[in-house]
Formats: sequence, C-alpha cells, structure tokens
Amino acid sequence: MTQQQTPSETRPYRNRFGELGLGEDAIRSKLEKTWSDLFYGDPDTRIYYPMDPDKGYMLDTGNLDVRTEGMSYGMMMAVQMDKKDEFDRLWLFSKTFLQHREGRYRHYFAWHCKPDGTPLSPGPAPDGEEFFALALFFASHRWGDGPEPFNYAEQARIILRACLHQGEQGEGDPMWDAATKLIKFVPEAPFSDPSYHLPHFYELFALWADEPDRPFWKEAAAASRAYLHLACHPDTGLSAEYANYDGTPAPIQPHGDFRHFYSDAYRVAANIGLDWEWFRADPWQVEQSNRLQRFFRGVDPADYRRYTVDGKPFDEPALHPVGLLATIAMASLAADGPDAADFVRRFWETPLRTGPRRYYDNCLYFFSLLALSGQYRIY
Repeated sequence: MTQQQTPSETRPYRNRFGELGLGEDAIRSKLEKTWSDLFYGDPDTRIYYPMDPDKGYMLDTGNLDVRTEGMSYGMMMAVQMDKKDEFDRLWLFSKTFLQHREGRYRHYFAWHCKPDGTPLSPGPAPDGEEFFALALFFASHRWGDGPEPFNYAEQARIILRACLHQGEQGEGDPMWDAATKLIKFVPEAPFSDPSYHLPHFYELFALWADEPDRPFWKEAAAASRAYLHLACHPDTGLSAEYANYDGTPAPIQPHGDFRHFYSDAYRVAANIGLDWEWFRADPWQVEQSNRLQRFFRGVDPADYRRYTVDGKPFDEPALHPVGLLATIAMASLAADGPDAADFVRRFWETPLRTGPRRYYDNCLYFFSLLALSGQYRIY
C-alpha cells in the first residue's frame, strides 16, 4: 500500500451493516445522530464540552477528568466525521494543558487533568500519543496544514520523534522498547498493554513519520502483529490488560491486578478487526476474531464479567458491557465464522450507554459504528 492508496482504491471499505440489509440512509442517520448525541446531546449522554473561546474537551464521566485517551479518541472521531472545529478545539486544549514543553516528558502528554486544564498527573500513557499522531496526519491530509499549532503533520512528527528518541540527548525514556520494537505501558515500564498495539497505525507512520524512522515503524507493525499472537489465548482469544513482552500477563502492579481480561483488553478485538480491514496482513487475525466471538457466543451483555485469559469468570461484572459488545462486533471486520453477523446485528440494536460510566463504552461504541459502516477510513 503506497502513501496515495487506501482500501477504497484497492477494494471497498467493508460495510457490515449493509451486509445485514440495512440501507445507506439508515446507517448514515445512525452515525450522524450518534455523533450529535455524544458531542451535543442531553446531559446524560454527551461526553464532549466546548470551552470558550477556542477549546473543548472529552470528559471521562466516571472520573470527572480529561484524559489523553479520550482527547485523542475525540480527535480521531472528528477527523473521520469531517468536523474540523471540534478537532481543532480538542487539539488546542491538549496542546495547551496536557503537552509537556520541557523535562523528561517533553512533547509527551500528561495522561489526565481537570476539565479546566489544571494538571493532575504528569506521566504519559502511550495510547494517547499514537492516536494523537495518526489523527493529526489524517487532519493534515483532509484539511491541509495551517499555522502552528495547526500544522498538523509536523505536530504528529514531533510526537513520534519523542516516542522513539526520548532520552537520547538527555533525560527521559522512549515509548517503544528498542530491542523488541513493542510499545510500553508507560515509558518507564518493562511491559506492555496489548490494547496499545496498533499495527495499522504503524504502517501509516512508516509512510509519514520522519524518513529515518520509517523502517522502525514498519518493523514495529510486524512486531506488534506477532506479539498479539502471544498475548491472545489460543482457545478463548482473551488477553490480559497488561502483558510482558513475551505475551504472558504482567505481574500485579501497585495500582491493581491487570492480569485478566477486563476494560483495557476489550480494545484488542477492535484493533485487530481494523488492522485486518485496512491492511489484510495477517490471516491469524481471522482465526483470532472467530475464536473471541465463539467465546462470547450466547452470553448476554448483562452477564459479561471479568475473566481470566483462559476463560474463567469472576463474580465481578464487566464495568463497560456496551463497550465490550462494541469491540466484539468490530471483530466482525475480520471474523468469517457463524457468529460475526449476529454480533453486528446485536450491536446495531444496542443504544448508547447513558449515566456516569458512559464515556469509555461510548467511545468504543462510536469507533465500532464507524468501522462497521465502512466509515473508519485512511486519509
């Protein structure tokens, strides 16, 4: 795939909803209404809030803070929907309040702050940086670059430069492990988070990042695809929230036990589905997606739980059942088994989550809605 090619030029983006017989008008209407609900809807639904005069933020409604996860997700949603004003507001908030200007985290983003921009924790979470970078590249290609900080492509390259080279000229650590070419959980961590692995993003960074770094990104895409083979259980398809570089669940951390299949890990299915949709590089992804859907066959979302990676349920229910359903459905971009259409249909019939815990579920919901309608695209 060259820089100019996208799946729509080599083959159509797959519209899984259309394959169910749903009409284009109904699909487009649902997509537009969901955007409107999340960005401008009722207080019990929306997660985006503009800030006068020129900024905006995505609120983690369960924790009442602003996270790089949500900010970068919101930017990706906005560029996919061709919503430049919201994109620029989110980016300016992130640039102003979250991005470090000096020190060991220079050019990284503090992972969360208060809605008024007051800092909470300085450390970065690398999933934010990779989503920021690709959303910025897409913005550059859709809308063109403007004056700083809206020189989108250069802003993306600044982020990626830091991700690979932090610490070479002073303090700090890179976000990718040089030996394995795998993304870390945080720059200082000796382990990873399987849901951070986005080989389909790295394929594009290999086209658009600083030229000397492009071979690394190509190798990182291959390394992450191979890593997911190790991190996903061969029978259940489940993965841990945190995992070592060999794919085994990471040790218990001071802030909790993340050896099991829970909230972070839901995203692995969605990431694999989108990687298959964009690049078709790893046939294992089809088998993996079938495996995961088979595990959840017949399980009502109200009964989703925390699970060990080999499939033993805990008494603890899933904190984000709508988000989990959304990602299982998004796996249908790769799955070709008997469950794929059923999960797409169930997802289509499921409304947005409302209430205090809606933020994470509904971010995953919107990405799945984009992807399964063929609208999560390379720009």
